[in-house]
Amino acid sequence: MKHVDYFSIIQKYIALDSLMYSIYVPHVTLVTAKALGIARAKGLSGESLRFIEEAGMLHDIGIVKVDSEKLGCTGALPYICHLTEGRKILEVEGLPRHARVASSHTGVGLFKEDVESNAYAIPVQDYVAETLEERIISWADVFFSKTREELWYERTMDEARETIARFGERHATIFDEWAEEFVI
Repeated sequence: MKHVDYFSIIQKYIALDSLMYSIYVPHVTLVTAKALGIARAKGLSGESLRFIEEAGMLHDIGIVKVDSEKLGCTGALPYICHLTEGRKILEVEGLPRHARVASSHTGVGLFKEDVESNAYAIPVQDYVAETLEERIISWADVFFSKTREELWYERTMDEARETIARFGERHATIFDEWAEEFVI
């Protein structure tokens, strides 16, 4: 597996001197570090660890297309679109496996029913982590915010569960299942 120069990709889309970069890099670094710790504890292969590092660092690249003043994002799309836009960007970069992570990393999954009931501005389908590597990155992401006030703060298990449980019982149940699998 060829190494991906993820910083070159990040810097291709996000200016080094921007607010977005100052939020993006710490967030993805913290998520990636947590994901790698879980993957190492589970004894994943070097190839899986490398993929988790690369995909973890790129999982939120789609924010470059969204409108979020607090994140320094000046795109035109709603925040939820960072899933589909991230997938598009990484597919253009020739990274289809990484693109799957970008589109499926939100919480413990975003289901077709969630998309429909919330009238999200993305195609109606499931956005769910399927592989172990995808689930590990999604799990790690639950513990870190991109808000400046909480950028360096890792949520506790209770706080993370509460965040996920807001989306319904199905999400809380999956969180509990993943907790059994990933808590070291």
